[in-house]
Amino acid sequence: MDLCQVYKDEIQSLEEEIKLLAEKYEYKRQESISFSDEEISMSINSFQNEFHGQSGGHEFPSDLKAQLESLETDLSFLMKFTGIQFKSHFKKTVEKTRNRTVQKHRLSGNCHSLSFELEFQLLEMQTKESVSAVITDLSIIMGSGEDSDVRNFVSSTEERGNLLTFFRSLSLYAEWYEHRRCTFLHFK
Repeated sequence: MDLCQVYKDEIQSLEEEIKLLAEKYEYKRQESISFSDEEISMSINSFQNEFHGQSGGHEFPSDLKAQLESLETDLSFLMKFTGIQFKSHFKKTVEKTRNRTVQKHRLSGNCHSLSFELEFQLLEMQTKESVSAVITDLSIIMGSGEDSDVRNFVSSTEERGNLLTFFRSLSLYAEWYEHRRCTFLHFK
């Protein structure tokens, strides 16, 4: 009976740890959402000043340099916020006419500890009033460790061609996948 009690105590301890992690996650999530525009601007300016000091002897036109710094700041913020890091990107123009462009894209990266690869075609149609873009031929390959729910989600996303939903869901899933992995490592 003592062994049974030890297991019950361990289970209760793990349940409490999971509850604390869930509360901590929710707190950090709310905290990241509640940053004011001023705090975000101050953070961006701080990063830009830090980057400006490390730029070295390369001279760029001031507009181009400012755009590059702004894009790097935005990318860094998004990578920290979502956990998504891109390793590679390949783009090839397949067809280009006056008002229609078809490009083939291939992306690979990580979201926390999960790896992914995407391949899709982007069809851009331009009219006098607007530009519209449609994703076609989406193919998603997830790294090892995917379960049937992930396969179903990937299949659904490939059919719909909705990359925004994919990245949002991947970010949340990968974060909780990492929490589960750490919890199971506790058993080992």
